Amino acid sequence: MVISKENKDFIDSLIDYYISESESYRQIAENFVPEVESVPDTTFGIITGCVYSGFLQAYQNQQLTPSLEDMREFNQIMKEQATVIKKSILGISEVQVDEKESENESDQDSAENNS
Repeated sequence: MVISKENKDFIDSLIDYYISESESYRQIAENFVPEVESVPDTTFGIITGCVYSGFLQAYQNQQLTPSLEDMREFNQIMKEQATVIKKSILGISEVQVDEKESENESDQDSAENNS
């Protein structure tokens, strides 16, 4: 791990914030229809850009410049959170995802029992 714990915690808090505000950023993206083809993808780009900007600002405030390894780690953090960010943009909570998975499993079990 190259990014300091303090900066990693800051990135995590930024991601959490933008996830909680994803509907607002979705509304911003909707203002660009029909120029944008995908509102969820545009929203994801806006959120990713905001987190990236915050990451760079944190380094600048510490009078540091992120190294290539810092950038790679940042990208990895964002990749790991991409699904959660996309689900928040689509309005799918973890509870809804778990319920859908349970429903699908129940439907499959029912279909197998009726065969």
